[in-house]
Amino acid sequence: MLKRKIEQTLFRWKQHKGHKPLVIKGCRQCGKTSSVLKFARENYKHVVYLNFQEHREYRSIFKGSLDVATLIFNITIVLPKARFIQGETCLILDEIQECPAARASLKFFKLDGRYDVICTGSLLGVSGYSGAHDTDNTSIPVGYEQIITMYPMDFEEWLWANGIEDKHIEYLRECLASRTPVNDIVHERMRQLLLRYTIVGGMPDAINTFFETDDFNEVVDIQRGIVNEYRDDMIKYAASTDKSRIRECFNSIPAQLARENKKFSYAIITKGARSRDYRGSLQWIEDAGIIRRCYNTLSTELPLEGNVLGDSFKVYMSDIGLLISMLDDGTLWNILQGETLTYKGAIFENLVADILGKKGRKLYYFRKDSGLEIDFLIHLDGECVPLECKASTGNAKSLKTVLNHPEHYHVNRAVKVGDYNIGQSDKILTIPFYLLFLL
Repeated sequence: MLKRKIEQTLFRWKQHKGHKPLVIKGCRQCGKTSSVLKFARENYKHVVYLNFQEHREYRSIFKGSLDVATLIFNITIVLPKARFIQGETCLILDEIQECPAARASLKFFKLDGRYDVICTGSLLGVSGYSGAHDTDNTSIPVGYEQIITMYPMDFEEWLWANGIEDKHIEYLRECLASRTPVNDIVHERMRQLLLRYTIVGGMPDAINTFFETDDFNEVVDIQRGIVNEYRDDMIKYAASTDKSRIRECFNSIPAQLARENKKFSYAIITKGARSRDYRGSLQWIEDAGIIRRCYNTLSTELPLEGNVLGDSFKVYMSDIGLLISMLDDGTLWNILQGETLTYKGAIFENLVADILGKKGRKLYYFRKDSGLEIDFLIHLDGECVPLECKASTGNAKSLKTVLNHPEHYHVNRAVKVGDYNIGQSDKILTIPFYLLFLL
């Protein structure tokens, strides 16, 4: 079983007095169900599990009264072995978006207070969702639930899965803090793990397949299966008027990233495509947790969110491995051979977006019509800090321009990430990709 950070989140939730029913949302196949089941089995005497996608008949349990006594009666009729003991039972409602009435029942479970409830959902809140057709008792229990977002495995979790211990990570943290190069043995090991993470990504099924087979081709098969599931969801759950546009938006992502100017262009989707026709479709994909937006800003100053240009943004896949699976098969070989300029650097920009995004950071960049562009802007130690992604040592002309004119850009230092060791030159800190998660 892969170690996940959400385990500590769940433990803290359980320990908090008076905790509310918990709703965990996230993209499909990111490990929500397995993590919740593992936690529940380790921390409760009784676990009652309902999956509304696999057993659509379970939805009938929540028709009519949502009184807790009635619901428990209905559940134990359907699942005779289910046991509800105060303080000892955890009820898991999986794929709760398939049964809106079950989510509405969380209010009553909270008021009752005898049993803990954890829900998971893959498409909660997506625009035009039509997976369930219940019309009764479907109000969202505002104030009676706690919502958290779960992502595919991040780079640190990947390191844990590969036997990297806390003492190793602490060594890396000390190197970063002291601006000391990582020793050659550790550096090379981390480089290789980073390249493998770039291919495998963070989907638990893909990671387990890699550990079981050591075969990247089988990993890609798993990833492409997940991508196809996403496409199926777009057909199954989106509003009928949006289905084709959502898929067109999604399928255009590799082409969007292949451009020198990676600002998302609706014209790339299909000839004559306009923002007003596809804006909602792109939002659907984002709400499903499949992509992340990186917004252009008016200036390189804090607050970044306050300077966003809403109609100017880049789009990255939320998981780097899924992006790789959408590209040509030869891309895998290029990455493993260290040919890091493959695909015009788009892969490694998406890698940075993956690592930052899975830490919960919102993504920003800076671009002017003159061509000056900074790949990312981050809020670091109370400052706006430019972050440039250079797959190999290369000229960072825009970065130097920004640093040389503090009177205009109000930037005092910058970070450059790439395939090299730690170094400091003037105002620029250079770090390897594998240290990005420690910023």
